[in-house]
Amino acid sequence: MTDTSLLTEQPEFPPHTRRKSTGGGLPSSTPQSRVCTTESPYVRYLLIAVALGFIALVLLLPLAAVFVQAFKRGADVYLAALVDPDALAAIRLTLVTAAIAVPLHAIFGIAAAWCITKFSFRGKQWLITFMDLPFSISPVIAGFLFILIFGSNGWFGEWLDNQNIRIVFALPGIVLATLFVTFPFVARELIPLMQTQGIQEEEAAATLGASGWRMFWRVTLPNIKWGLLYGIIICNARAMGEFGAVSVVSGHIRGETNTMPLHIEILYNEYQFSAAFAVSSLLVCVALLTIAGKHWLARKGD
Repeated sequence: MTDTSLLTEQPEFPPHTRRKSTGGGLPSSTPQSRVCTTESPYVRYLLIAVALGFIALVLLLPLAAVFVQAFKRGADVYLAALVDPDALAAIRLTLVTAAIAVPLHAIFGIAAAWCITKFSFRGKQWLITFMDLPFSISPVIAGFLFILIFGSNGWFGEWLDNQNIRIVFALPGIVLATLFVTFPFVARELIPLMQTQGIQEEEAAATLGASGWRMFWRVTLPNIKWGLLYGIIICNARAMGEFGAVSVVSGHIRGETNTMPLHIEILYNEYQFSAAFAVSSLLVCVALLTIAGKHWLARKGD
């Protein structure tokens, strides 16, 4: 039986929009509700001006200052700072570290996102919580943790010394510190994406007899490729710009264990401002390319 109470119920309108009814109990015309976010043009222009001014002061002005200071003494000084042997060693070490850390995180991120979104198991929430741990721990503290474990006085320090294996104050320690601070980026980008997509397509592929690897290459990977690239770009930018954890485990050995951020700090402390800003401009270019890549991927994803 049809419930007629819904048909005879009078609609409720805000007090300022109620009008006299014309016999049927309904308003004589459509109520014109005020939009709560309507402001005068002057208020809108003021808010836009404040936002643009804040962006210019906090972001654009410092970025411009980097390039101004880098070229302040001329292009020759700028190029000389970049081709300095210590600078080249720092650039090389930064690229090598990122080249090791980013692919590992891409593999782990895909595996973790697949495991979390496609399967139900005990401890899933704990796994997600541990993945967010690097967000809540200071990078400097993370560096000290690796010193405590692999340092000469650490848990495995004596055994590593006997085996003539160097972890801290060498490339392995720098890679481990970078892996720690960049741990969540790729996985955290893929998990919500794969949760939204669901498992219907994988189930259909399994029903048609597709193997696990074929299902991954033909179904899962094409669906997550833009999110994966997005996470890789962010992870790479974070890996190349990491300072705190790497500063602790590197030992600051010039020409050997200094990455670009550490080399910039040394130059600045030695009052070589033009050289410091010259190397800094490279990291700024990486940041700008990262923003451009994120924007392009966002448009491709849409």
